[in-house]
Amino acid sequence: MTAQSFTVPASLERTRLRIYAIQLLLDGIMLLAGFALSTWLYLGSPTEDTVWGSAQLALPLFWTVALLNRTYSVQALIAPEFGVQRAALALLLASLLVLLALFLARSSLNLSRFGFGLGCLTALFMMVWARYNMEPLVRRWVGARAINLLVIDDGGPALDLADCHRIDASRLGLPPQLDDPHGLDRMAKLIGPMDRVIVTCPPERRRLWAMVLKGGHMRGEIVDTEVIDLGILGTSRSEGVGTLVVAAGPLGLRSRLLKRGFDLAMTLPMLLVLALPMLLVALAIRLEDGGPALFLQRRVGRNNQFFDIYKFRTMRVAQTDQAGSRSASRDDDRVTRVGRWLRRTSVDELPQLLTS
Repeated sequence: MTAQSFTVPASLERTRLRIYAIQLLLDGIMLLAGFALSTWLYLGSPTEDTVWGSAQLALPLFWTVALLNRTYSVQALIAPEFGVQRAALALLLASLLVLLALFLARSSLNLSRFGFGLGCLTALFMMVWARYNMEPLVRRWVGARAINLLVIDDGGPALDLADCHRIDASRLGLPPQLDDPHGLDRMAKLIGPMDRVIVTCPPERRRLWAMVLKGGHMRGEIVDTEVIDLGILGTSRSEGVGTLVVAAGPLGLRSRLLKRGFDLAMTLPMLLVLALPMLLVALAIRLEDGGPALFLQRRVGRNNQFFDIYKFRTMRVAQTDQAGSRSASRDDDRVTRVGRWLRRTSVDELPQLLTS
């Protein structure tokens, strides 16, 4: 569409709210239907007291958690797998809360644990089925982005964005001057139904566009090529100084503890399971040419400091490249027969578990 014939689209906000309401109601129906179906198959009655009461308690808890964890959000509309993951998490938390409530009320003895677990699984399956079958309707109602995105071209870097509205600022006599109320009102009507507006303009007009966008009720953005060139993560304003954030900094103590706990929880069981296969791989390497099974190489890691990485040796001893000056190619003559299999299957990376 050309800029002169640009037609202001209708707002998608009400449509999104309707979809959220439909999804919320549909999730509730699927939850109750899943419990009813599994209870009927397992206990012979869809409303057996040992399960049905807990299902009724789980429903409001599920809705509460789902509303808080973005199960019903723009992200869930454009990425169904995100909505499914959030719905599954909400169902899991609601189920745990139900079990906790029944335990504290000393009513857990009346609960069929297998029936409740089966009901949760059936409800989750039906929710997933309903959400994926609803996806074509969601795309038809709100499009691939689920938002109105407007790109205003005012002579800046070219933008190649799909599923968006576009206008040429020069053809529409934009941007308006800040002392021109009629022009500002015209601009407001253009961007009013938008959820997000991106302006691409020369540096000298960014301040004007920033003032115009700040008066709108949408997310306003101005293109700056340095965001990509410098890898900018965000911006910061503190003590009267504005900065561009290019590094996020270290994890906090809580996050580090959680990460370390996760690393150990994953690594230790894997080492127990893979200990014998790793010994067999080391033996195969030794038998082929008599050289060491492990290969050590220095690389640059966190804080730009060197660290030692251990891998199963895949090259001949005399041709091992510890400095990493030459990358291995597909038909590299330095790679041994055992090494080719290790590289193809990535088994040569397993010794890194020892340094996790």
